[in-house]
Amino acid sequence: MSDIKFEIIKKIGVLSTSASGWTKQLNLISWNDRDPKYDIREWSPGGEKMGKGVTLSKEELVALKELLNRIKL
Repeated sequence: MSDIKFEIIKKIGVLSTSASGWTKQLNLISWNDRDPKYDIREWSPGGEKMGKGVTLSKEELVALKELLNRIKL
């Protein structure tokens, strides 16, 4: 299996932190030298390991924001 290359272009924020120190983050990431996309996934405390996540284009992020705005909490 080939290595996945990534570059965190912008750290946007932390959504949550687990008891083990892993953080669920929203970041702007370039995967394999492609155009950056918004990414939600868990990262280990030092940032050397990552969990599975969701990658969204700007248009998908805007659509998600609109859907979340409809939720009454």
